[in-house]
Formats: sequence, C-alpha cells, structure tokens
Amino acid sequence: MPQSLNDIRELLAALPGPDEDAGSRASERESQLTKPAGALGTFENLAQWLSEWQGRHPPRIERPTVIVFAGNHGVTAQGVSAFPAQVTRQMVANFEAGGAAINQLAKSAGAELTVIDAGVDPGTGDFTAGPAMTEAAFCEAFRSGMGAVSGGTDLLALGEMGIGNTTAAAAVCHALFGGDAAYWTGPGTGVAGAALENKIRVVGEGLARHRAETNDPLELFQRLGGFEMAAIAGAATAARQKRIPVVLDGFVCGAAVAPLFAAAENTLAHCVAAHCSAEPGHVHLLERLHLKPLLDLGMRLGEASGAAIAISLIRAAADCHASMATFAEAGVSGQG
Repeated sequence: MPQSLNDIRELLAALPGPDEDAGSRASERESQLTKPAGALGTFENLAQWLSEWQGRHPPRIERPTVIVFAGNHGVTAQGVSAFPAQVTRQMVANFEAGGAAINQLAKSAGAELTVIDAGVDPGTGDFTAGPAMTEAAFCEAFRSGMGAVSGGTDLLALGEMGIGNTTAAAAVCHALFGGDAAYWTGPGTGVAGAALENKIRVVGEGLARHRAETNDPLELFQRLGGFEMAAIAGAATAARQKRIPVVLDGFVCGAAVAPLFAAAENTLAHCVAAHCSAEPGHVHLLERLHLKPLLDLGMRLGEASGAAIAISLIRAAADCHASMATFAEAGVSGQG
C-alpha cells in the first residue's frame, strides 16, 4: 500500500493492461451474432470492454458493487455551498438507514452498496488558506479506497457525498486542464448569482495559491481535493490491479480520477463514464479524459446515482452478447 505520492506514481506506472485474448474472443463472437455489424452501437463496445477488463469471455455481471465515499471540505467556510457541512454526516446516516436515492438505485441494479466515511469529521483544510490535505493524510485516504475494493466484485460503481466537493472538483480540474475558474465552476448544491461568483473566486484563488509551489498532478490533487476524492482514486487504482471494470459517476467522481489520467494517461482505460452530469464542468472534463458518457439524464445528485443506473445498462450489454444466437445457430444467412 502506498505511503507517499512517489509510491502512488510507481503504482500507476505498473498497472496491468487489458486481456487482449478475451477481447479478441468477444470481438469474434460479436461479428457472428444475428444482427448487422455495429447495429447495437455502444452495447457492442461495452461487451468487449467488459471482457478485456474482467479477463474472461463471455463477460458477465454477477457481483456488482457500489461504493460511496463521504468526506467534508474546509473550503465550505468560504460560503461556496447552499447547504452546511453537517449535511454530509446527516446524509451518511440516511444512506445507512436505506433512505437515499442510491439505496433504491443500487437495489434496483442488484448491486451491493457500501458507504465509507473517508474523512467527514474532521474534513479537509480550507484550500484557500493552505493545502487541503497533508501528503500523509492524502495517502491514508488513497489507501482506504484501495482497501475497500473486493476481489470478488466484477463491476465497480464509484461515487461520493460531500458538501463543498464540487468546489474542490472544479479547483482540481482548473489546476490540471487550465482554462479559467468559471469554465469549471457550476452551481453544485444550487448556488447562483453572487454566491456563484464567490465560488468561482474561491476556485481561482485556491489554484493561484498552490500553483506557485507545484505543477505536479498528484500534489495539486492533495492540495485542492478531498478525502473522498482521494479514496475514489485509490479504489479506481485497486480495481485496475484486480482487473475489475469501473463505472464512474458524475463531475466529482471524474475529477477524483483525473489526476491519475494526468499522471499516466492510460490509467482510466478500465473505466467508463456512467453519465454526463448537469454540472457544467462535467462535459468539459469528459472531453479531457476521452470518456463518452453512456447516459445524459440531467442528473447532478452524486451518491453514485448515475453509476448505479448504468449497471443495468452494462449488464444488458453483457447478457445480449452472451446469449444471442449466432447466424449459424439460428440458421440465418449472414453477410455474403
């Protein structure tokens, strides 16, 4: 388990690639199924992606898992959210009682739900006053995410809960990909007008403070991100090591894995984007990460809600690939 940012960099440099044999078998079978080539569009791509990252053919989804990491952000002291920081703790209790949207969506998808306190009390420091996390605290959160991933899982959906985390996500994206603060900063919990202008100012000031000291993606993440975001990055890394395909939720979840991409571009090949959030920075982020969202439902809840919905879609792709008849089996003439 990594004890330092250098350890994480070494992990990212040694991640396994896809199982090309399983992918080839999926591609070969796809070409024989009773439909015109490419007629199922993204479904066909999903089946091959699953095979490559599960390392088996046919792919199947028998033990999907949803993990929601929770954390608080010291930057909420700057008035960037419409809700107070204590809502994070209250929502974690709601998850545990089964009353949140994600509880219902995970149940509908047939997925196990795990909720992990990655750093609610206390949360991070205010990144306008200093680093959000020390290197040691960041690495501890990263390790907690790695340790949350079970080897028996065959599809992992990741999400988060944390008042103030769209501010942290915007700051991380601003740091990694440039542009101005307004390009990445949206309403989050519903701020508008002067409150949104204040949030944009806070994102810009946060980066200005820390950019003078480092350009390193992981160090910027440590200085601007959140405990739940570091845990998501750790979980995505552990999933890659264990050959578990990953479904990413919305803007904050994407921002949490963006530093991995910035550090080593192929690190997200085992990930798909569940949806495009209504948070305006998300569409820009997906473009930078070269991820095409499976869904666009106008959602901006977080909680892994979009990722949980996407599980059913991905399962349908796997079932279709595995169970459709081939032209030969069905006695249907193929292409001449």
